Amino acid sequence: MGEVLGRDALAQRIARDRAAGLSVAFANGCFDLLHVGHIRYLESAAAEGDRLIVAINDDESVRSLKGDGRPILAAADRAELVAALRCVDYVVIFSEPTVGPLLQAVKPDVHCKGTDYTLDTVPERSIVQAYGGRIAIVGDPKDHSTRDLLARIGGST
Repeated sequence: MGEVLGRDALAQRIARDRAAGLSVAFANGCFDLLHVGHIRYLESAAAEGDRLIVAINDDESVRSLKGDGRPILAAADRAELVAALRCVDYVVIFSEPTVGPLLQAVKPDVHCKGTDYTLDTVPERSIVQAYGGRIAIVGDPKDHSTRDLLARIGGST
């Protein structure tokens, strides 16, 4: 089971892991209602490194990205659920509009994005390239979404 950590504790763990020769993969998202697309994305991301960090948007940033009524679950709950996945080592909650500052702080070897991106459309591409990391597009085709799931169960989108 993974751990939910603050930034300082995460930096310490990553330093320890790197000293042991382990590589670090990084994935991020809202993970508002966990679904199979999330699992496939995170399992694919985990295959890119020895350790997987998952950065989760805080509640305010989810609201600004997804609209009123979101998130469905609070950030602490979303983080705990994601940390319980066997492919996840560390979870951190971030409040910035993008994961750019977190990427600059942690400098993962691989920044993983879902198949709704291409190598050219990853917003943090220049940050990752600047510190010498690489980008991987991972997961299955974007056939699953929380918005669609909510619509199917009669909730708000």
